[in-house]
Amino acid sequence: MYQIHHNCLLCDSSALIELPKFSRDYLVQCSKCSFVFCKRIPTEEELVNYYKDYPSDHLLSPITVKRYHELLDTFEHYKKTNKILDIGCGDGYFLREAKNRGWQVYGTEFSDHAYEIGKKKGITMHKGILNPENYSFRDFDVITSFEVIEHINNPKEEVENINKLLRTGGLFYFTTPNFNSISRLISKLPWNVILYPEHLSYYTAGSMNRFLTKKGFEKIKIETTGISFSRLQATNNPKKQHSAQKKKLTDEEIRQKTETKFVFKLIKSCANFTLNLFKMGDSLKGYYQKK
Repeated sequence: MYQIHHNCLLCDSSALIELPKFSRDYLVQCSKCSFVFCKRIPTEEELVNYYKDYPSDHLLSPITVKRYHELLDTFEHYKKTNKILDIGCGDGYFLREAKNRGWQVYGTEFSDHAYEIGKKKGITMHKGILNPENYSFRDFDVITSFEVIEHINNPKEEVENINKLLRTGGLFYFTTPNFNSISRLISKLPWNVILYPEHLSYYTAGSMNRFLTKKGFEKIKIETTGISFSRLQATNNPKKQHSAQKKKLTDEEIRQKTETKFVFKLIKSCANFTLNLFKMGDSLKGYYQKK
């Protein structure tokens, strides 16, 4: 028999509500703070088997590189110790770009495979979960977490460790799927982001903001933007998940058009404004400063 959580991962309340629509992935919702998470606790064996070949070290889109540098531009304001840490750094491409701009780069990853990928890119790597004992406390200007916090079921410990490692006034930047996203709300079938044991915690702008402000962070901004058409198509057409129809634009093709075509850029800007206004974008992005 597997182990389960009996209390909310954010507020410790025991008032948990079963979500029958998501019973296959063991989801519950806290009736006190509304946080949604997986009540089942994955075993070490499950996680090792699932992540053993992750990440793929895939080719990087030039548009993604451009977005990395736009983000790094915003981080320049925080440079004092010149150190940046990316939790779950994946292929290591973001830290590679940061290193090229003069940052001292540090990363964590779960698998041996990912650890080796990071080392080859010149990143100071640590394997496994974020362990503050591996670093000097209050030493980092910026800590990033791209699509990682939804993978863990100990968010309180994770955020407390981030707080220990950031200097006062340092920045915590994260991205994670938005549970209140338009894609989930209009999907005919269960949202394909919900997947055990990969994703274990599901945040909204409200739940994340309440959580971080109670943990010693001050909100700079939090926004929800974007909609993944390929993800929506895959969710509503499971048999076509690996074969996009020729007449339908992929997410990357849409990104390329919004970079070069004024009309597409205007449509994207208007769409993101609306999605952020109603907190319904697919991606949740936050900038929080340590008090």
